[in-house]
Amino acid sequence: MDDLYPPIEPHETGMLDVGEGNLVYWEVCGNPEGKPALVVHGGPGSGCWTGWRRYFDPDRYRIVLFDQRGCGRSTPHASDPAVDMRHNTTWHLIADMEQLREHLGIDRWLLYGGSWGSTLILAYAQQHPQRVSEIVIAAVTMTRRSEIDWLYRGVGRFFPEQWERFLEGAPGTPSDGDVVAAYARLMEHSDAAVREKATADWCAWEDAVLSGETGGASNPYGDRPPAARLAFVRICTHYFSHGAWLEEGVLLREAGRLSGIPGVLIHGRLDLGGPLRTAWELHRAWPGTELITVENAGHLGTSTTRGYVLRSLDRFAAGD
Repeated sequence: MDDLYPPIEPHETGMLDVGEGNLVYWEVCGNPEGKPALVVHGGPGSGCWTGWRRYFDPDRYRIVLFDQRGCGRSTPHASDPAVDMRHNTTWHLIADMEQLREHLGIDRWLLYGGSWGSTLILAYAQQHPQRVSEIVIAAVTMTRRSEIDWLYRGVGRFFPEQWERFLEGAPGTPSDGDVVAAYARLMEHSDAAVREKATADWCAWEDAVLSGETGGASNPYGDRPPAARLAFVRICTHYFSHGAWLEEGVLLREAGRLSGIPGVLIHGRLDLGGPLRTAWELHRAWPGTELITVENAGHLGTSTTRGYVLRSLDRFAAGD
C-alpha cells in the first residue's frame, strides 16, 4: 500500500465517559491545527484499524479515530457476557460522536467510513448536518431490513452450501425465519460453548460472502482474535436483529437533510454483501453527491477503491 501516507502515531488519546458505565477510546493524529476528520468504523463492532490514519495527509488533517461502544479498546467489552447491551444502540453511538466532537472542541468535521460506518455516518449527519463539512463513504449501506435480509438470506443463492450450514447453526430456525434474531439469542446464551459456536458459525458465513474477494487466502472475520470475534458477532446480531433502531428506509427518505454537504460515494460493482443499488439510491436522493463505481471491486475494495478515497480526501483537504 505504497500509495498511503507514512505511518503515524497519535499525539493525543483518551477514554471518554459517555455514560451508563461506558468509556469510549479515542485518538487524534496529524496536524493539531488541521482540518478535522472523523473515521467511523464498520461492523458494527469491528473497532478501528490504525491503518486508516494513513489515508489522510497528516500535514493538513486533524485525524480522529474512535472505537464504538463495546468493541476495540472501548470498555466494557461486549465479549464479556455480563455487559448489558441495552445501552448500545445507533442513538447511543450518535450521542457519543457528538460528545466526542464537543470534548475535542471541534466545530465541524469531515466524516469518513464504510459498510456499517456509512449507516452511522448518515444517521449522525442527518441529526447534526450543521456539524458535518464533507462525507466520504466507501461501501455504502443504510442497514435497512431489506439489506439485512439480503446479506443473511438472499445472497445465499450464491453460496447455498455455506448458507445451509449458517442456518443449521441456529437450530429450529426455518429457512424463511429470522436467522439474525436466532443468532442474537444464541449470543446471549449462558453457556460459553454455545456463544463460541455461534460466533464461529456467524464468522464463517461472513467470510463465505467475501470469499470471492479474498480467494480463500484469508478469513477477515474468522481470523480475528477470540475476544474481538465475540464482541463483533454479539454487537452485529444485536444491531441487525433490531434493524439498527431505524425506521425502515428513513436514511433514504431523509437524505435531503444532507443537501449542501459535499459527498463522495465509492462502491464496488461486485459487492455481493451490499449491492450497488443502495449507493445508487442514496446518490439519487442526496443532492450534489458524486457516485464512483469501481468496476473490479467488491465489499472490501481494491487498490483502485483506495485511490479514489485518497484523492477525495486530498481534494477536500485542499478545500476543492
